[in-house]
Amino acid sequence: MPSVPLPPGPPPADIPPSAPTRSRRRRYGILVPAALSAVALVLSACGSSASEESASSAESCVDTSGSTIKVGSLNSLSGTMAISEVTVRDSIKLAVDQINDNGGVLGKQIQLIGEDGASEPTIFAEKAEKLISSDCVAAVFGGWTSSSRKAMLPVFEDNNSLLYYPVQYEGLESSPNIFYTGATTNQQIVPALEYLKEEGVKSLYLVGSDYVFPQTANRVIKAYAEANGIEIKGEDYTPLGSTDFSTIVNKVRTADADAVFNTLNGDSNVAFFREYKNVGLTPQAMPVVSVSIAEEEVGGIGVDNIEGQLVAWDYYQTVDNPVNASFVRDYKAAYGANKPTSDPMEAAYVSVYLWKNTVEKAQSFAVADVQKAAGGVTFDAPEGLVTIDGENNHITKTARIGEIRGDGLIYTVWDSGQPIEPDPYLKSYPWAEGLSN
Repeated sequence: MPSVPLPPGPPPADIPPSAPTRSRRRRYGILVPAALSAVALVLSACGSSASEESASSAESCVDTSGSTIKVGSLNSLSGTMAISEVTVRDSIKLAVDQINDNGGVLGKQIQLIGEDGASEPTIFAEKAEKLISSDCVAAVFGGWTSSSRKAMLPVFEDNNSLLYYPVQYEGLESSPNIFYTGATTNQQIVPALEYLKEEGVKSLYLVGSDYVFPQTANRVIKAYAEANGIEIKGEDYTPLGSTDFSTIVNKVRTADADAVFNTLNGDSNVAFFREYKNVGLTPQAMPVVSVSIAEEEVGGIGVDNIEGQLVAWDYYQTVDNPVNASFVRDYKAAYGANKPTSDPMEAAYVSVYLWKNTVEKAQSFAVADVQKAAGGVTFDAPEGLVTIDGENNHITKTARIGEIRGDGLIYTVWDSGQPIEPDPYLKSYPWAEGLSN
């Protein structure tokens, strides 16, 4: 199995070792299908399955006759989500450049065609159609918000093409035409809730952007809370791009919850955390757990405004292994010594290698061949070994809770101890029954 080439020499000095990881680790990847078959039937009947045959008879215009193969990157390079997505675009290019430097895919050099989704779901759909039908790409890498993914999903299914989606999301979805390389719910949100429960949290306040991911994530959180004796003291949403959080933050302060679960996205986080600090709220008094803040957002928010707060992801720049040391070194060499790495851009980087490894296993660029070959494909990723689940097109991931520190980096304070099997429909959790209805 090809892996990221490791340049010689020791890890760079700008990668501090991870903080000691707590010894309490949960094995979230253990499923109990026999005991929960009724739940599985209910939930699986409510969404598409990655194992279903595509109903599309669309003919591909992908040209494999020459020395190159085209792929697309589709990210928000403008608008409210650009703060997060530009680095995703950059990491896709890094993976493509590395693969090309090492001989390409099936002897062909990858030609990367980039498009700007401009933080608008309709534009994502339009640009996806262009990449598939006009540029004739073999696969597309990108998207961030669930709104953008939901807008693109029918485009890829109708054209029988492939999207590799790199961002954590709300679950309750699978498609034969999408490979999900970010965390699904049981690899991020559920472990975060388990961590908070272990820490003695008895009440939560929910704050999120007003679109599908936060709304669905909060349905999951409320179902978990009800089953585990956690009180929800409030729930507020605000449009993407909102910058006025005075009302919401005051409601959070007066609610006096043990913690805040934050599903805001994009540059709204800047305004939220500045206001949070302005009213005197601290991580010690009322910590915030965020699921869409990574290293590059920390800089935009300002370290002084967010130091000590918690995040739930599967990768941080500080993950301590040789593959990550190489990845961080290569990324900084390409884009600047001050450019941090982060979970979504690492997942995007991983997605390109997973596509490469699947194509090489299939010995084909054809969609049907890639779909058939995908199950069991692995990659030794910066986050650790990942494996594609052929039943739902998600990948195994190790959950990590991180703390933001004064140097602007995020350090692991807890992890799951092993990769978690993806369970997008939460079939193994009795409290989740009915969520997909």
